[in-house]
Order: sequence, then C-alpha cells, then structure tokens
Amino acid sequence: MHPLAEKVLARDLRATARACRLVDDRAGDHAAILKDLFPHTGRAWILGVTGNPGAGKSTLTDRLISVFRKQDRRVAVVAVDPTSPFTGGAILGDRIRMQAHFGDPDVFIRSLATRGALGGLSRSAVDVARVLDAWGADVVLVETVGVGQDELEITRAAHTTLVVAAPGMGDEVQAIKAGILECADVFAVNKADRDGADAAVRDLELMIALGGEVAKATGRARGHSAAALHARAAGAPAPGGEPPAGPWVPAIARTVATRNEGVAALVEQLERHRAWLLGTEEGAARQEERLREAMHVQLRDALTDAAVAALGPALDAAVHAVSRREVDPYTASERLVEAFRAGAGAAAPGAGA
Repeated sequence: MHPLAEKVLARDLRATARACRLVDDRAGDHAAILKDLFPHTGRAWILGVTGNPGAGKSTLTDRLISVFRKQDRRVAVVAVDPTSPFTGGAILGDRIRMQAHFGDPDVFIRSLATRGALGGLSRSAVDVARVLDAWGADVVLVETVGVGQDELEITRAAHTTLVVAAPGMGDEVQAIKAGILECADVFAVNKADRDGADAAVRDLELMIALGGEVAKATGRARGHSAAALHARAAGAPAPGGEPPAGPWVPAIARTVATRNEGVAALVEQLERHRAWLLGTEEGAARQEERLREAMHVQLRDALTDAAVAALGPALDAAVHAVSRREVDPYTASERLVEAFRAGAGAAAPGAGA
C-alpha cells in the first residue's frame, strides 16, 4: 500500500491534506493512492449543497456541520470556488464562513478551484471526497460553485442533493425551468424571513407537481424527483417518519441560516432521503444509476487523456488542417479516433486525405 494512503487510513490530518493536494493536482502517483484507498471508501454519506450564488450555501453548510457534530459525526467539506478565466486564480473563500470549525480535529475543510471545469464542480472533487471518505468522515458535504440552472454534475457525485434557494432571486418562471431544480432531493428555501418566501415555496411545490404529471403522461420517471406532489398526501409519511415507498418526492424546508432557524428540520428531511436510498428498491436503483453515470464520466476522462497522450503530433496536425479548411472538424475527429484505435499509427488527417 502507498505510504500516504496508510497515513490517510490512520487519520493523519497532514497526510490527508497532502493526499488531497496530489489528487487535486493529479500529480505524482495520485492514481496509486486512490486505488489503495478505494476499498476503504463507501461508508460516508456524500451530501451535495448547490444553488444560485447568494442563496446562502456556505452559511447553511456551516450550520449543517454544527448539527452533524452534535450527533458526534466526523464531517468533511469540499468547497468548490470558481477559477478566473482571465488570471487562472481562485479566491477559495467559501470556508471563511466556516471558521468556527477550524479548530475541530473531526472537521476537515478542503477548498478546490474549478480550474475551468463546468457543472459547478472541479474535475477532482469526487476523488477528493473519496480521500476524505477513507479518512473516516461520516458525512462529506460538497458545496458547489452555484453557477445556475444546469449545474448537474453534483447529482452524479452526491448521494443526496440539497438545492438552496432564496426569495427574490427570480420569478415563478425560474421554478419550472429544466435543469438543477429537477434534480433536487431536498429544497431549502433559505432567508425565509424575507418577503416572498411563501411564494418561493409555492412555486417549488408547483414545479414538483408538474414534474409528477409529466412522468405520468410519459410513463416514465425523469431523474429522481419525478413524482406527483399529492403522493405525499396519498400515503407517504410525514416529515421525520419512515421513508416512502415508490419514487422520491422532493421535500421543501424553510431556513434562516444566519439565525440557525429551520436547520434541524432540514436535516430530518435529508436523513429521510438517505433512509429512502438505503431502504427501498427505488433508492437502490437510484444509486446504481448514479454510479453508472459516474463511471461514464470516469471512462470519458480516461479515454480523452489516453487519446491526447497517444495522438500527440497527429492532434496538432489535425488542428492546423482544420484551421486551413483542408478538412472539416468532423472528418478530422473521425480520423483521429481511427488513428487512436489503430494505435496512433495512422497519418495525421490533412490535405490530400
């Protein structure tokens, strides 16, 4: 076993920080570390926290840490911040709102930069979460950048997806748009002491109900939130009870994170979703679907890295040929794929091909 992996399993904080750094940079023998740690993962609950910028994700994450620590759970946080497209730098300031936990040895907070990755996560976020899982975290909170309505990568990385919304951040049309809102397991209407909180909750309830009607009309479920809102009234238990059988109906909680209001009720809803994942056939199918999508992403990244490394000059030649209009990009890509399949021995696509 890799020496650094052994130290991570021994819960060495410095070694865990170094492992996270290597994995984030994809430096050295980071792959060997991940391979050695993987058999020791799978115990942590990966909880994704996403939503629009300014909704209060970081403050709410801080409150969630406090609740989980009161339950004597070890908590890790992966906070993703945007990378500047101009300078390449990142402030990594999300953890500023989590200073109360810096001295707690059972709380590990790691900031990551997106490094140009889309979807609200960095490319290494999932792997860093696995390192922290092996470190011994009971809960890994993954806070995304919060880029907008199409931020779907978190649903492939997390067991439970919490979408944080706030009153006054969009009209009712925003609540019925496809994308991130359809992929929530639990909604938190944060800053619920503001005007418009009731309207925000009502719009979300309408969106969930419409999602259920679409699922009935098409005869299939869309994602993991396509169930009619009235299913809860037709036999699903009240919040805090046993998880409902059948498709998961997204729950809605009101919170005021700055005053720590509603956070305990929010955690109850999150726990119900975890119980649904672990205790129902539908939950098991959801987890298998998530793992399949994650494997597709892993395979795509591995193939891309292998192709770029193997093709080398052929890829550069294809770029030049396309820029000179000697070949279209579609044909050039097809020929590059053929060259990669043949062991990168074929000639570069270009003029006269």
